Amino acid sequence: MTSPLPLLGVQSALYARLTGDATLMGLATGVYDFVPETAVYPYIVIGEAIETPDNAHDRFGRQTVPTLHVWDQYRCFKRVLQIGSRVNALLDHQPLTITGLAHVVTRYEFGQPLTDPEPPGDIRHLILRYRIVTEQTP
Repeated sequence: MTSPLPLLGVQSALYARLTGDATLMGLATGVYDFVPETAVYPYIVIGEAIETPDNAHDRFGRQTVPTLHVWDQYRCFKRVLQIGSRVNALLDHQPLTITGLAHVVTRYEFGQPLTDPEPPGDIRHLILRYRIVTEQTP
């Protein structure tokens, strides 16, 4: 039996969880993996991910570490931190439905607020990283 690559399933599960929450969608204008030119701040991007094997003797497992980005054009961090707080409530230690895989756990790893140094200097960026552990279903 071959091991599936969970990246697409994890991305789909994250997208479904985030866009399916009315409270989050009241704070952010959208969730993207490619941001259209017409996107309006604030929004969330499901960005890059790292995936590593986490196998046991009798099964395939993976640890997938996606990075989420919250972007806003606002002169303080308040809005990106509010969005980040809601994202964390939806993901940290919460079950995910990932097609073809058993979800073991999702853990928050870190958050880092940044200011985009490019003029006009009013872009706020919050980086959020999670570790999602999955196992292949029998």
